[in-house]
Amino acid sequence: MRSSLARTTGLIYLLYFLTAIVGQVLLSKHFAVSGKVTNFISIALYLVLGILFCRLFWPSGRILSSVAMLFNFAGVAMMLPELYPSGKPPANPLLFFGVYCFLIGVLILRSAFLPRALGLLILIAGFGWFVFLAPWRMHGVAVFTEVLGFVAEAALMLWLLVKGVNEQRWVEQARGH
Repeated sequence: MRSSLARTTGLIYLLYFLTAIVGQVLLSKHFAVSGKVTNFISIALYLVLGILFCRLFWPSGRILSSVAMLFNFAGVAMMLPELYPSGKPPANPLLFFGVYCFLIGVLILRSAFLPRALGLLILIAGFGWFVFLAPWRMHGVAVFTEVLGFVAEAALMLWLLVKGVNEQRWVEQARGH
């Protein structure tokens, strides 16, 4: 049961990645309407991903999972340009997604059902998004941060798709053992 939740989460993660990439490509090729529709779908998928992660990491900490989900929601809200008359959000979505990734990393580290290395990667990637926001960032640092974030999130997505979670440990942690 939990492995199917993990694999579903991985699948939604993959669909998010693909639609986000396709949306950006369409926009760069001046297909504004189809690019915006595709980006809206990717944003909706990321919202669903936040809900699935909250459920998946419930045994690692209910409050922390809920807080992470709220940061996901806030980041998603910042990505919806239709909400802002100027077309620009009042805050950079990476501010919220950085905290979100950081918290997901902590939840993975607290979990008994996923590899700690994944948690550490995601935690560092979350911290990296804050560096990316810094006004003094250098081009090399920005590229490194983007690559690290992509690698960390892709590793988590692939792990969930291929391996799922350790079912027995998830159940034990959910029961508080």
